[in-house]
Amino acid sequence: MIRAVGLTKRYGDKLAVDHADFAVEAGTVTGFLGPNGAGKSTTMRMILGLDRPTGGGVTVDGKPYRNLPVPLREVGALLDAKAVHGGRTAYNHLACLAKSNGIPLRRVDEVIGLVGLEQVAKKRSQGFSLGMGQRLGIAAALLGDPGTLLFDEPVNGLDPEGILWVRNLMKSLAAQGRTVFVSSHLMSEMALTADRVIVIGRGRIKADTTMREFIAQNATTHVRVRSPHIGKLRELMVAQGWRTEAAPDDEGAVEVFEVSSEAVGDLAGEHGLWLHELAVVQPSLEEAFMSMTADSVEYHAGALEGSAVGGGEAQR
Repeated sequence: MIRAVGLTKRYGDKLAVDHADFAVEAGTVTGFLGPNGAGKSTTMRMILGLDRPTGGGVTVDGKPYRNLPVPLREVGALLDAKAVHGGRTAYNHLACLAKSNGIPLRRVDEVIGLVGLEQVAKKRSQGFSLGMGQRLGIAAALLGDPGTLLFDEPVNGLDPEGILWVRNLMKSLAAQGRTVFVSSHLMSEMALTADRVIVIGRGRIKADTTMREFIAQNATTHVRVRSPHIGKLRELMVAQGWRTEAAPDDEGAVEVFEVSSEAVGDLAGEHGLWLHELAVVQPSLEEAFMSMTADSVEYHAGALEGSAVGGGEAQR
């Protein structure tokens, strides 16, 4: 288990992490979500003893990371896949880590096979693609067979097969009783992988709950209805006091909130109106995340307009 109590980090006037309290439990995959600059990387660095907290503290199985006698045997981490000497082969990189932590060299071959790098094990890492670098980083994290694992954007650069492999790997590690803490910006992937979610915004923990509860609390289920009589149907729904919104992708459809699909169907039937679609739309993790962190986003991109896109008339 990872436990943080009052965890705080300040860089000059910048409060990167603000009195964070959370626990990452064993036996589950916990997603760590937040906008850019929210404090995710700083928090992970403090867990691993790479940054010293300004206040509070964080422990792994009851101990600060710096007090672990053989760190790689207890905690494995992937924070930066490029943090490898480019002149070393994949095998030599892992072998050096193994020797420094008293890990048998046979384990190097095992993790190379596990991540699928057998064919390039004797090649220098400077020639690796982003995805191959990710696999090497995951191999390093697994090298000591640790009970606690931290991954920062583990599927970055991987193809669909690789993403599915990482998803299944995370779940299997948690099923073995390990603590698995994963930071990612890929909401759809986190929704499929994580059991619990911790959300941070502007350095503060905004949520620490199950994935299902987080989505239910921060996004709204609605009914999507499409009909050739949508105008008349919408008038009837408004008369009932129902909240409706035009569907963003279809002029012949509306979204109805806080009303059951049965009620919508009954209303249409009572007035002899045909329905071409009637569906309950479940909210997504992305919707819940955007709702929760709307006030925590530091960097907002502007919209592209007219000739500002890709060398328009104004640039000629």
